[in-house]
Amino acid sequence: MKKNNVFKDIVEKKIPSEILYQDKKITVFSDISPKAPVHFLVIPNKIIPSLNYIKKRDKNLIFHMLRTAIAIAKKKKIYRTGYRLIINCNKNSGQEVPHLHIHILGGKKLPSI
Repeated sequence: MKKNNVFKDIVEKKIPSEILYQDKKITVFSDISPKAPVHFLVIPNKIIPSLNYIKKRDKNLIFHMLRTAIAIAKKKKIYRTGYRLIINCNKNSGQEVPHLHIHILGGKKLPSI
């Protein structure tokens, strides 16, 4: 498994980013190329290459990621109007960084999928 990637560098503050929240387990930051007025990412601080690599021991981490996404959606005032969570898994889905992440998009009416 790769030891570092751009997301790990953001966690370690080697690359500047607009960090919205960070604790010992996760980091939340604004997407550098937003696809909606509100677009942020929730990532685990440890590298998990994709959703395919989560283990039973990661269940609390995944729950924490989701609960934090909801909290940030409230803070960004998209909680009531609506938002979308996306987890891409591997290259054919559009996953560009081999580090599990949840995209949260909102702030406008999103097209149905």
